[in-house]
Amino acid sequence: MPVTMSDVARAAGVSVMTVSNVLAGRKRVGEETRRRVLAAVDDLGYELNLTARHLRAGRTDTVALVVPRFDHPYFGELAARLARRLDRSGRHLVVEQSGASREGELEALTLARLHLYDGVLLSVVGMTPDDVARLRTTVPVVLLGEQDMPDRFDQVRMDNVEGARLATAHLLATGARRIAAVGGSTSGRGMTMVRTLGWRRAHEESGLPIDDALVVPCDVDLAGGRRAIRQLVAEGTPFDAVFAFTDTLATGVLAGLAEAGLRVPDDVQVVGFDNLDSSEFLVPGLTTVDPGHEAMADHALRLLDRLIDRAPDGDRGTAVVPEHVTGPVSLVVRGTTRPAA
Repeated sequence: MPVTMSDVARAAGVSVMTVSNVLAGRKRVGEETRRRVLAAVDDLGYELNLTARHLRAGRTDTVALVVPRFDHPYFGELAARLARRLDRSGRHLVVEQSGASREGELEALTLARLHLYDGVLLSVVGMTPDDVARLRTTVPVVLLGEQDMPDRFDQVRMDNVEGARLATAHLLATGARRIAAVGGSTSGRGMTMVRTLGWRRAHEESGLPIDDALVVPCDVDLAGGRRAIRQLVAEGTPFDAVFAFTDTLATGVLAGLAEAGLRVPDDVQVVGFDNLDSSEFLVPGLTTVDPGHEAMADHALRLLDRLIDRAPDGDRGTAVVPEHVTGPVSLVVRGTTRPAA
């Protein structure tokens, strides 16, 4: 017969409630009692039935983060920040990959409807605002992403336009006049479009003409950054600075510049966007836009917890006004740019 919680209680000389408190991690149990209960658990080989517990409590203590891709460092760092915060309250994070597709994002929400998670943080790339407007979810969902989403969902996003404007304005202040927008786009939606808008805005504010030949669409990865520099050099497009739309792109850009024999920051200055942990340790250190990582992680979980806690499961009708929160951006100046002219 399987070992029960009552068996553990008898072996440890405590009540079943005390065993439950120990296994739930509640602080009200003394250290000596806790050790005795855990020793009995080990001796008897007791296995906690988490499924039954979650069914009784109406919670799984698990939050899902749905990201476009696993191999992008930004999403890895976001997951780590969220996991640390959830761990403090005894909860867990599950990370799913949508493949940056509409179908993948919808599938992740289908899994959520199986009540595997208490809530979902969904990075929206593939779905359009119209898709989101038609969504009907039975679990709390907070959206992460660049697009303007329907007001009935909470959303947390970074200020992409202002961040891109800051990066470009900094380069202009150092004397740069031909700033390549690596990862940019002249059409479409999402991150590439809004950061291109910020690049344009800085030029407009400075009174400098905009040359669309400096907008270089590319894959948002290391190889894409290097290929963008190879393209600019091969086409003979003059440039004296690069605003790379992610730090990952910027790292590839640095490799491409070294390959072309161009010195940073003497010949070409570089600014990234994301302030990844690794960017400080590049040589030279990467000047980059910090999109407010910590604040966005805090906001995302605050909004999700508000939805999780506001009503028992199945009673989501309680009126809560959704929030759209934009994280603060700032410029982190390091060695890939020169002092202001």
